[in-house]
Amino acid sequence: MKTEIFEITDPVKDLPAILYAADVIKNGGLVAFPTETVYGLGGNALDENAAKKIYSAKGRPSDNPLIVHISDPDQASLYTYIEDPSAKLYMDHFWPGPLTLVMNKKPVIPDQVTAGLQTVGLRCPSHQVARTLIREAGVPIAAPSANLSGRPSTTEASHVIDDLNGRVDVILCQGSSVYGLESTVLDITVKPAVILRPGFITWEDLSCISRDVLQSSDSSVKDDIPKAPGMKYRHYAPKAKIILVRGDTDKASEYIRRMVKSNTDEKACVLTVNECAHEFEGLCTFDLGCLSNPPQIAANLFSVLREIDKTDTDVIYSMYLSGKGLFISIMNRLKKAAGDYIVDV
Repeated sequence: MKTEIFEITDPVKDLPAILYAADVIKNGGLVAFPTETVYGLGGNALDENAAKKIYSAKGRPSDNPLIVHISDPDQASLYTYIEDPSAKLYMDHFWPGPLTLVMNKKPVIPDQVTAGLQTVGLRCPSHQVARTLIREAGVPIAAPSANLSGRPSTTEASHVIDDLNGRVDVILCQGSSVYGLESTVLDITVKPAVILRPGFITWEDLSCISRDVLQSSDSSVKDDIPKAPGMKYRHYAPKAKIILVRGDTDKASEYIRRMVKSNTDEKACVLTVNECAHEFEGLCTFDLGCLSNPPQIAANLFSVLREIDKTDTDVIYSMYLSGKGLFISIMNRLKKAAGDYIVDV
């Protein structure tokens, strides 16, 4: 397959490229496009064959449901049954934006999109290119992250090209993703509502709207079909294995230094933050940003993991970043990438 790549510098000036991509969606093709979270791999959410193409292009298991994207919050009632009064509150407060709401789907959404579930994750993105693409296509767009299944999500156009060039019809490129983490997924078909996947919108943010929200204690399932992406399989993983080291900062740093220096069989590097970088002087390090600026760490995470992939690193040691709010979302991604390989010191 020949992939057509368009650089979008101005959504108005470059509207013809977006209109071309919208026609591709209408005709059952696949388009990778920017959003405020990560890049998405989109197809017509009302077309079961388009859904099958998405799974095939990513190498994604078909029991991993797709999130459906709409261009306007008012379209939610076209595709879902809005049964919970809190749904409107969440939509009014967080849409357009990085929140996916799991609701009961209407029959117009094919089972192939939802992995056979009668629920669907619905989101209205805030990114102008994404909303224009959906609006001009005239259909909702089913879109997981635009990367090969299991790999770190794509937050730069170059990441998308690396993974999907030759696998999709069109790639729309427009710089870096703002947030760098996939959307928060909130299941409102249950009481209390449960965060299935943490994201940039945190439990603290959601609790300002409703006190009836639970942070999932275990965001993974082994045998059942998950209600949201990122729950069943290893995700976000670089080629090198990741070992998370949890404990007192001094002890964790000492353990990592000792392991890196003693590991003569494998090339090791350290995933660190600005405040701790001095602990690993002389070692191969990759800096995520400042602990005092968790949005910076979130925005850098997948890009740094992909940067490490360009080296011949075999193993990555990372300190466990404890904390509330956005740190829960960051560690959710790191733990998934590590396959929950955690060493306590």
